[in-house]
Amino acid sequence: MTRVLLASVANRLVNDLRWMPGEPLTVGRMRIELLSGLTVALALVPEAVAFAFVAGVHPLVGLYAAFIVGLITAVFGGRPGMISGATGALAVVMVSLVAQHGVEYLFATVVLMGLLQIFAGVMQWGKFIRLVPHPVMLGFVNGLAIVIFLAQLSQFKVPGSVEVTGHGTGGGEWLSGIQLWVTLGLVALTMALIWVTPRITKVIPAPLAGIGIVAAVVIGFGLDVPRVGDMASIQGGLPPFHIPMVPLNWETFEIILPYAIILAAIGLIESLLTLNLVGDITGQRGGASQECVAQGVANTVTGFFGGMGGCAMIGQSMINVKSGGRTRIAGVAAALFLLIFILFASPVIEQIPLAALVGVMFMVVIGTFAWNSFKILRKVPLADSLVIILVTVVTVQYDLAIAVVVGVIVSALAYAWNNAKRIHAKVEHEDGAKVYKVQGPLFFGSSDGFAELFDVTGDPEIVIVDFADSRVVDQSALQAIEAIAGKYNAAGKRIQLRHLSRDCHRLLSKAGHLMVDSDDDPDYGLAVNYSVRTGVLGSH
Repeated sequence: MTRVLLASVANRLVNDLRWMPGEPLTVGRMRIELLSGLTVALALVPEAVAFAFVAGVHPLVGLYAAFIVGLITAVFGGRPGMISGATGALAVVMVSLVAQHGVEYLFATVVLMGLLQIFAGVMQWGKFIRLVPHPVMLGFVNGLAIVIFLAQLSQFKVPGSVEVTGHGTGGGEWLSGIQLWVTLGLVALTMALIWVTPRITKVIPAPLAGIGIVAAVVIGFGLDVPRVGDMASIQGGLPPFHIPMVPLNWETFEIILPYAIILAAIGLIESLLTLNLVGDITGQRGGASQECVAQGVANTVTGFFGGMGGCAMIGQSMINVKSGGRTRIAGVAAALFLLIFILFASPVIEQIPLAALVGVMFMVVIGTFAWNSFKILRKVPLADSLVIILVTVVTVQYDLAIAVVVGVIVSALAYAWNNAKRIHAKVEHEDGAKVYKVQGPLFFGSSDGFAELFDVTGDPEIVIVDFADSRVVDQSALQAIEAIAGKYNAAGKRIQLRHLSRDCHRLLSKAGHLMVDSDDDPDYGLAVNYSVRTGVLGSH
């Protein structure tokens, strides 16, 4: 299995490196990809610094994670155009680990987290993301848009007094007076530039134009507004190789394992949902298991180079695809530009006003939020509407992983309940026998309803249960059949099972509830008697 997966990853990577199907790698395409990558890199800086503060580590730990995770997933990930880096969803889990045990335990946890994600990819568990219903996806998108919006509010507080949390802001003093109004004006100007630029020219990505023009205005007029450098200095060197300095014993493993499992799960869920979202925009499919492996390799490497780990970032991914980034070049460029900022260009980048980056993220929020969900809420079944609202609220209040799990469970229960109500039977008479033509799936939710279909006392000596329009799904269904057969047996009557499909027949046989002759029809036409003498089901 591992060899097949690696071969699949290699073939996919070779195909992706052809840049775009049917489109050559022209100068124009390269320009779009590089400028898109530059825009993403600029948006990554304040996010990585802020999430490092959340986790309680040095800003360079977040920046190194954004660079390494972004670079590796850009090259080997399952969806070209998707951006990964340090995220708030992971940072809020890391903070307690760092507070209790220190940053070295965080690095060890990130390594283990990556290994778990690689294992998930090799086992091809990424395919289970298809079980996430569409209402859950809508709730995820809406909830994450709100989270991105709330996270930007920290930029409207006085630098040095801001305490950033996973979903918004903590303590700190809000900007006031002329400084607040100037900041709001710059945010509005950035958003207006992003809206109008595509209508004038497509030579430069609209978000990059907005950042550049607003930064020029602020620097040129010397406006007193918060800038990137007010959060923290981003200057540093190359990420150094560093083996986590933790005791290699069972006690350490017990400490980091729970955190690694939670981080791996949150990282994969957010990455795979983002993968689907980007795929809907770019028209791409597949790559879930490849993305799991890429995320795992990226986090394992990051843990050995002093990074806090990461996963896919929906905000930066939306910036990339909206700016025209469609290939792996944009993601690689974003990571390399970020490294250039750290090594050489920190004095320039630190002068960029935070208002410009906030304006970009606000436009991402507007573009990400599923505004049509307000209409959908009135048209879809009530259960689906409740799932959309529930997932949105839980995403904002807690985190993405909990929201998705809750949404899937509620959707599954609603589906089971709806199918449980579908079980019924048409009654016919045939040569002195009463025929129950069962319709609807027979499973744990409908087993009680199945038992209520029969009139054991009033039925004739021979009863036929026809499953042509039904399916036996699970052990509860087998038990329901066994129970009703036992009742007829106790009443001295004979029951036959007819038209069991191949899978139902196999399920009953495997459970030992019927003995199958080799000449039985594997599809339909199988009649099974419940023997009054032996009390077992047998075919004939």
